[in-house]
Amino acid sequence: MERGSFAARHDFDALPPSPDIDVRCAQFSEIAALSEMARRLVPGVQIGAAELARYFTFDPQSILTFNRQGHLVGGMAFLFLSERGHDALLLDEICLTAPEMHYLASPQEDVAAIYIWAIAATGRGVAGLGKAAAHLRQLRFRGADCYAQPSTVAGREIMRATGFAPVPSFQPDLWCYERPWHRQPMLMPGAVIQARSFADARH
Repeated sequence: MERGSFAARHDFDALPPSPDIDVRCAQFSEIAALSEMARRLVPGVQIGAAELARYFTFDPQSILTFNRQGHLVGGMAFLFLSERGHDALLLDEICLTAPEMHYLASPQEDVAAIYIWAIAATGRGVAGLGKAAAHLRQLRFRGADCYAQPSTVAGREIMRATGFAPVPSFQPDLWCYERPWHRQPMLMPGAVIQARSFADARH
């Protein structure tokens, strides 16, 4: 996960979009810079530009760039998993440093689970998470819960601050964010509490 401060407490799908950070799908010409940034900021990341380009070519929506005033300040990479890939993640049968392509959903498929492969951001770049969350509310992704393995103290803080929690699995230190529309309504005596604002956020 990424490096950088993140003090506010928000559900991931309720993170406010920052007007200062432009978030969009990466371009092929940015892959080398994103690969270098990830290796510099995220402990344990060893994937090179050529390998990252392979996943980008398979699914261009799986890598986002964060830009501020025309300068690259961060990026975010996802593994969009199929049902088979979701099972492999929970059973620790997928190689997360070099994921096998047959566990990924095709670009034409709805995604069963989203693994946040890496967040690399400097300074105010972390504010791009609000628009990244909006990217994941597209129809293809909104049925998928999000998973991650924080690798830094800052990454763990971000997980806690955005509604992620450790989940039981064979995959070590796996955290999950359950999408608000998957959660059961909270029943209280004489009242039903519904997360309508989250449901509305999908559209």
